[in-house]
Amino acid sequence: MHGTSKFVKNKVIIRIRDRVCETPEELMESDLFAEVVKRYISHLQRRSAPLLEIFGRESSGIGPADVKKLIEVLQVLEKLPLSAVPKLVKDGERFIEDPPLLLDLVEGLYNYWRTFERFIICDSRFGSLDKRPYRTFDATVESLMHLLRQTYRDVEEHITGRHPSIYRQIHAGAELAVIALRKEFRFPEKSFSPLRDIAVIRQLLMYPPLLLNPPMNKRSGRFERISRNPMELAGINAEEWLCYPAKVGSLLILVYVHEKFYELGFSLCNLFELADDDFLDREPDAVYLYGVPGTALNGLASPPTVFYDDPGRHILVGACPNDDAYGYFGYLKKMILTLHNIRIMQQGKMPFHGAMVKITSTAGKIRTVLIIGESGTGKSETLEALRIIGEEKIRQMDIIADDMGSLDTDKDGNVIGCGTETGAFVRLDDLQPGYAFGQLDRSIIMSPGKTNSRILLPVTTYEEVMRGYSVDMVLYANNYERTDEDHPVIERFDTPENALRVFREGTAMSKGTTTSTGLYHSYFANIFGPVQYRKLHEGIAKRYFETLFGKNVYVGQLRTRLGIPGYERKGPEAAARALLEEM
Repeated sequence: MHGTSKFVKNKVIIRIRDRVCETPEELMESDLFAEVVKRYISHLQRRSAPLLEIFGRESSGIGPADVKKLIEVLQVLEKLPLSAVPKLVKDGERFIEDPPLLLDLVEGLYNYWRTFERFIICDSRFGSLDKRPYRTFDATVESLMHLLRQTYRDVEEHITGRHPSIYRQIHAGAELAVIALRKEFRFPEKSFSPLRDIAVIRQLLMYPPLLLNPPMNKRSGRFERISRNPMELAGINAEEWLCYPAKVGSLLILVYVHEKFYELGFSLCNLFELADDDFLDREPDAVYLYGVPGTALNGLASPPTVFYDDPGRHILVGACPNDDAYGYFGYLKKMILTLHNIRIMQQGKMPFHGAMVKITSTAGKIRTVLIIGESGTGKSETLEALRIIGEEKIRQMDIIADDMGSLDTDKDGNVIGCGTETGAFVRLDDLQPGYAFGQLDRSIIMSPGKTNSRILLPVTTYEEVMRGYSVDMVLYANNYERTDEDHPVIERFDTPENALRVFREGTAMSKGTTTSTGLYHSYFANIFGPVQYRKLHEGIAKRYFETLFGKNVYVGQLRTRLGIPGYERKGPEAAARALLEEM
């Protein structure tokens, strides 16, 4: 490879400046190829695998010289048939005595390589690669993928002496690639200087669907405010970090991701739009260090997922350790949204944790609905059920906010809503049948087969998120109460005080998306900013709820029953029908 490569647990990170290998010979002579073969043989030795019989000796006696000899044999087989091996590789006969065994070994090596999460980092400092991204990706990611498949197939054909009858075009190269370059930001003080040497992602390419298995599948705790800037504590090696500059609502948040969590950091592309050059010329609203190595954050809070707010310098700083315990996308997403919510409150706006959608009926009537609630209370599930059940009555549903957003007022005093994310991070278990499969061509799936497995996919555009729509309904997602005559599926509050009481209590039944269990409470269903700034939020909430009632906006609660066993699908479907009747 024309660059460097590094293994970080189950990841292979390839950093290049111009191109990857262009021929099978270059590929098989590269240090990366030799390292992969060496690791594969070590993997087989740990299992005492029968494939090691190819070496003609006990697995304990296989050493570096044997691995090197195997590589020489594979290099010959890329060009020539089996019969050429004894003539060109001394002591090469032992590897071809059992061709089916050799074929299995090659197949195993190919599959072993594909078990790694594979990333290419294109350094644009020396060639302005960001000015020609398509050519850059074509010369790196696409080229490597075709080269690997060609080399694999050439070797197998020379072992078997025949062409395969079925070709499966597997993504054998990198799964994700980025073009990155250095960028000067207007940071307020010297403590931010280590960030200046970290490359900023300008373009990203991915091959969906991606299946990722991060170390954790749920989040716990909340993010605590501390009195010291984490930038003063974190030892940063710029070569181990990349910056994803995210457009989060109206804010610019610079997300610095350590290489241990690259797969999670790059997944942000399905959730937040990558900031363009014009957006990057602004002063950042917040910085997030995701994956601080060592013990720098220990003792600051429990858990040490922390943020620092210095209003005098108008920038927030979040930080999270790079321990496996924090290797879950929720720690990335929710800290970003916490920083967003704090800054939004400081601007006098009201953040919300909920789903907001603009619904256009076949009769042309438009209603904008905001459903506020904790994770697992049925917000997204109800809206998806509404999309299906209301197919004949609803012309279009436009997602404005999937998880977080903010309320503001327009010049006429109407409450308007904006979103933050352009994507959705949704539990697979609670989606309508077939929905996930219909979205596979764009999705990132995390922790498949585990509790709280998730799909991350784009659902709207930044322009739609930020347009601002007048709110017609505000509902609290109640997932824990059964329905009867006194507790209808949808219920309207009669006063701002009654509404505020329910929203303030934030009661919900845990669905296993965090470590909470049973019935619990969270202030305004939003521990991501309002809890930490409760006094500030109380005044804002009171003002907005009084405005909503003053404008005769429908404010109530929606009983989704998602937290009640047996109602995982029936509850949101009934909620969707009740909502449809109110349209």
